[in-house]
Amino acid sequence: MPLDHDTIAAIATPVGQGGIGIVRISGPAALAMAGKIFSPRDPGVRFESHRLYLGHLIDPHSGNPVDEVLLSCMRAPHSYTCEDIVEINSHSGYRLLSKILEILLDQGARLARPGEFTLRAFLNNRIDLTQAEAVVDLINAKSETGLLVASRQISGAFKRQIEGLRQRTIDILAHAEVAIDFPEEESDRFSRQRGAEAILQDLITPVQELMAAHAERIWVDGIRTVIAGRVNAGKSSLLNRLLNEDRAIVTPVPGTTRDIIESDINVGGIPLKLMDTAGLRDVSDEVEKAGIQLTRQKMSEADLILLILDRSRPLDHDDFQIIQQARDKNAVVVINKIDLPSGLSAQDTSRISATFPNACVVELSALTGEGIDVLKKKVAETIMGEGSDQSPSEAVPNLRHRRALGDALLAFQAAKQNTEQDAPMEIVALELKTGLDALGEITGETSTEQVLEAVFSQFCLGK
Repeated sequence: MPLDHDTIAAIATPVGQGGIGIVRISGPAALAMAGKIFSPRDPGVRFESHRLYLGHLIDPHSGNPVDEVLLSCMRAPHSYTCEDIVEINSHSGYRLLSKILEILLDQGARLARPGEFTLRAFLNNRIDLTQAEAVVDLINAKSETGLLVASRQISGAFKRQIEGLRQRTIDILAHAEVAIDFPEEESDRFSRQRGAEAILQDLITPVQELMAAHAERIWVDGIRTVIAGRVNAGKSSLLNRLLNEDRAIVTPVPGTTRDIIESDINVGGIPLKLMDTAGLRDVSDEVEKAGIQLTRQKMSEADLILLILDRSRPLDHDDFQIIQQARDKNAVVVINKIDLPSGLSAQDTSRISATFPNACVVELSALTGEGIDVLKKKVAETIMGEGSDQSPSEAVPNLRHRRALGDALLAFQAAKQNTEQDAPMEIVALELKTGLDALGEITGETSTEQVLEAVFSQFCLGK
C-alpha cells in the first residue's frame, strides 16, 4: 500500500458534548495550516516541537475567532505518524469540532480515512502491524487484563517474538541453502538429524505455544455468554440480577423477550458479553419465531451457555430440546427459582446430571439474589479452570495472527518431515521460505494490500 504524502485531518475525540475535543492534522502542510488559522496569545511565538500554545482559532473567511484553544505541534519524525502533526484542543461539541475540521479542509487538508493516522505510522516503519492492531485492542479492551495484553503488544512484545522466530527461520534456511550449493558438504554443514531437531525446537514448538495463547483473547474480546432456557425460566431476571440493573423487561407473559439483549460485565475479572435471548418453544408467531431462530444461532456461536432451568416446574419437551442443543457446549446449568417449592422430579435431576456430567450446576434465585455469588465463582472456574493462573502471556495472537501461525506451522512441519525423509534440500528450503512469509504476514512485512485494508478498516476516524 503506497504512502500518501498529502495532509490529512480528522476529529480525534468521540463526537458529543464534553470538556475537551481534539482535531488532529498530519502531513507536510500541517504546521503551515496551523499558522494560518491560529492566533497565539503571544504574537511573537515560534512553534517549537512538543509544546502547547494558548490562543484563538480564527475563521479565515470572516476573521472571527471560533474558540480559545490549546495548540500542540510535533515535528517529524518525532510524532505518532513520523510526520508533522498538529493537534487542536478546543471545547467539545459536534458543531464546534465540525467547524474546526471544515476550516482545515478549506485550507487544503483531506479528511482522514478510518485508521489512517496509525496506517501512516505503520507505513513509516514506526510500528509493525501487530502494534497497529493493538491500538484497536487497547480501545476495545473489556477488562484490566485486556488493557495489559494490548499495552504489552503496543510496546512490541509480540513483535519481538515473531522477529525472533523469523530470524531463527532465516538461520536454518541459510544452512539448507548452503547444503543446496555445496551438496558434497551437506553432511558437515546441514546434518539431517540436527536440521530436523532445530526445526522442531526452534520453530514448530514456539509456534504451537503462540497458537495456544490465542485462547487468552478473552481478556480483550470478552466471553460470548448466552443465557438460554424456555420461556419464563428467569433468563431476563438473571441478566438484570447480574448487571444489578433493570436492563431487560420482566413479565409473566411468555415470549416477552424476542430480540437479543447484550450487556458487558466482569465476573472475577473475566469480561463477559452477556446475551439474554428469546425463550425456546414451538410457536406460530413469526416475530417470536425469528427471535427463537436467532437464539439458536447465538447458542451455536457461544463460548459459554448459562442454561436456565425452572426448578418450580417439571422438565418438559422445550427443556429437553434446549438441553440437547447445549450438551456439547461449555455450559453452566442454572437451577433457578429456589425461592419456590421444587417441581423437579428425581428423574429430571438424574437426566440433568447424566447430560452434563462435568458441568457446574448452580441453584439460585434470580428474584432474591441468593446463589448469585456462587454462580459468578462457578462461571470463572468454568472459563479459566479451578485454581488456574489468570496472568496473561506476553503475546496473545488474534484470529488473523493465528491463521498465519497455522500456515507457518504447516510449512515448518513439512520442512521437518522432508528433512527426515531425505527429500531434496530445495524442497526443504521452499517450505522454510513459505513459513517465513507466513510469519511476515503477522508483522506486515509480507502482507497484501487487502490485509492492510482489512486491519485498518476496524479503526475509528482520527486514530
